[in-house]
Amino acid sequence: MNDSDVSVDHLELTPAEAWRKLREGNSRFVAGQTDHPNQDALRRQFLVDKQHPFAVIFGCSDSRLAAEIIFDLGLGDVFVVRTAGHVIDSAALGSLEYSVAMLNVPLIVVLGHDSCGAVTATIDSVESGTMPPGFIRDLVEHITPSVITARRNGIRDVNTTVVEHVQQTSHRLVEQSRIVSSAVEEGRTAVIGVTYRLAEGKAEMVSGFGVL
Repeated sequence: MNDSDVSVDHLELTPAEAWRKLREGNSRFVAGQTDHPNQDALRRQFLVDKQHPFAVIFGCSDSRLAAEIIFDLGLGDVFVVRTAGHVIDSAALGSLEYSVAMLNVPLIVVLGHDSCGAVTATIDSVESGTMPPGFIRDLVEHITPSVITARRNGIRDVNTTVVEHVQQTSHRLVEQSRIVSSAVEEGRTAVIGVTYRLAEGKAEMVSGFGVL
């Protein structure tokens, strides 16, 4: 990497270009041909007093869902927010708004995955009528509307319910945040829902708001 490589400004990317960049990285990861970009000492030094991530990944905290790895990225490429079941709470929402308002990120990716433990726990809770202990209950309460919507649509398996939850989370994000919705309306940012298959390593878009 030379100075001209690191000086490319991610702010120049459109939402569509940002999504294409993520898809290309994921394709390399699936094929086992990763580049491991932006991970050397020069990149580290370049980012000491600035950052211009080209996307924000709002994903599940699951240890198998490391955004920089599955999209073959490096330092400074993406702004990452993670909660179990990609549940939107005030801290997550504030972090996402910061990425849009302060970092001008052109793309928000809501990232879910199959065999999600948080969604599975919520399905179990809905079926049994009992709530889990402690603050795990908060996670289940946030995910329950997605599970109920899925059941109304005849969906009962975990992986298809995850798709519904990703779609619902994307919608809630745009609905709840005026900062995000304004950026989407103005074409500065897009919000997409993406699901990740653990076995194949492939990420696929399942919903979207904004121009791509």
